[in-house]
Amino acid sequence: MLAETICSAVSAAGLGIAAVAAYRKRFLAAVRITAYALVPVGLVMTGVVEWVSGIVFKPSVWIGFGLLAVAWMLFMTTRAIERRRLGTSEKPAKAPKAAKGGAVRDAVAPAASAPSLGAGSRQQPAQGKSAPATPGDDFSDIEAILRKHGI
Repeated sequence: MLAETICSAVSAAGLGIAAVAAYRKRFLAAVRITAYALVPVGLVMTGVVEWVSGIVFKPSVWIGFGLLAVAWMLFMTTRAIERRRLGTSEKPAKAPKAAKGGAVRDAVAPAASAPSLGAGSRQQPAQGKSAPATPGDDFSDIEAILRKHGI
């Protein structure tokens, strides 16, 4: 009964706002507000509000939702344990790292870990010497790209 009263009050307030909008010559907005204001009354008249309030205020319904949550947690736990067991029995000593989504991915070309930039893009320092990076070296690639595009 309380839910029906609240829905009727919301509809009445919406119709009042629609009347104000129509008075201000905003007819399109007034018609749209009227449509929204009639929805709660329509839900009360069709019995949807009574059905929903019957579900929300019954303890047996909430116990049912709790049991569904427990069943889902048990299912997911057993699935995770099963995956862990299958993963260790099929793989040798070292298993690949899991990706962000949890799926295991094998590398297409394991030897190609660094991106290939070409032979002349950057000079490598001599093995025995480590050349300190100057601020100009950091932006040399960017400058080359900008020059290439005429910027």
